[in-house]
Amino acid sequence: MQIYEELKARGLIAQVTDEEEIRTLVNNGKAVFYIGFDPTADSLHVGHFMALCLMKRLQMAGNRPIALIGGGTAMIGDPSGRTDMRSMMTRETIQHNCDCFKKQMERFIEFGEGKAMMVNNADWLLNLNYVDFIRDIGACFSVNNMLRAECFKQRMEKGLSFLEFNYMPMQSYDFYYLYQHYGCNMQFGGNDQWSNMLGGTELIRRKLGKDAHAMTITLLLTSEGKKMGKTAKGAVWLDPNKTPPYEFYQYWRNIEDADVLKCIRMLTFLPLEQIDEMDKWEGSQLNQAKEILAYELTKLVHGEEEAAKAQETARGLFSGGGSAANMPATELTADQFENGKIGAISLLVACGLCPSNGEARRLIQQGGVAVNEKKVASIDVTFDQADFQGEGVVIKKGKKVFHRAYVK
Repeated sequence: MQIYEELKARGLIAQVTDEEEIRTLVNNGKAVFYIGFDPTADSLHVGHFMALCLMKRLQMAGNRPIALIGGGTAMIGDPSGRTDMRSMMTRETIQHNCDCFKKQMERFIEFGEGKAMMVNNADWLLNLNYVDFIRDIGACFSVNNMLRAECFKQRMEKGLSFLEFNYMPMQSYDFYYLYQHYGCNMQFGGNDQWSNMLGGTELIRRKLGKDAHAMTITLLLTSEGKKMGKTAKGAVWLDPNKTPPYEFYQYWRNIEDADVLKCIRMLTFLPLEQIDEMDKWEGSQLNQAKEILAYELTKLVHGEEEAAKAQETARGLFSGGGSAANMPATELTADQFENGKIGAISLLVACGLCPSNGEARRLIQQGGVAVNEKKVASIDVTFDQADFQGEGVVIKKGKKVFHRAYVK
């Protein structure tokens, strides 16, 4: 099976503009393609996972990825899927985030001469003359067509700023610039980006002629990928300092039964024949599939050693044995204890297991907390500082979240 057919079999392709040309380019390793990443944080998260895995698959097949960091478009903010205007970032913050992204991407794709490239659209967008841009590029866009785009329609009732209205022409200009300066002949993106991507393809053809080979593909489930990136505690980050490997592993280990095979097919590099066999699994076998998913993705992001540690820790905890050393942990300080004691509510908040005292109180009252395998029966329960010496105590939130708290 060639790479384009594999992408379809894995459920990764939703829409394309020129399927036969795209298939030929991709299968022959002739695609120079870009995927954009907005540097809105100093770490990528699991919502970016699909794009990173796609870049890796296509590079392995001989195609050349361009990771486009939106340092320029981030100064505006993409209105797609948002209900309000994105907060502004300084150039220094954006550059710091770009540097962090590259380090994480290097685990997936190989950069270098003739290999993957990373470019920042701030390098060309921030130097544009606005009047020249509007005369040259703005003339190629119909306001009527733009207002029909889903990314703008969703915001019209809430209020769409003129600043954000510029996002589509600027993203389209990215493709035009990359086509001219880097030989980029293809763009990939999510369903929520389809209108912006079509704008880029049409801009190239209007400016350079209808024979210009600029093509567009959307990924099937980027909207679900973004949903994947959110949990009750916030985003699931690829940076181990933000989301430790054990928490990352547990996130995938605890996904819904209905999603596990879908994620294995889209995100792992296991052979399709093996995954097809798993499609027949049900009941307790789905727990084995979740372990496979969690291990494979943790290995991709954090390496085989960390994946093995996370798996060993998870199995040990759920079987009632094993060391707590590798699970997420919080070091408590002396000033968090009053007269040598800390209350159950304060403990949950201090460890980040609950965002507020109110939520901690509700969780305890619902019977959802245990410390060292003993259920916390009341919000008035306290723990001695001496209990937290050595490896400390293990807090269990609900059925699946484990956390260690200790003092030195």
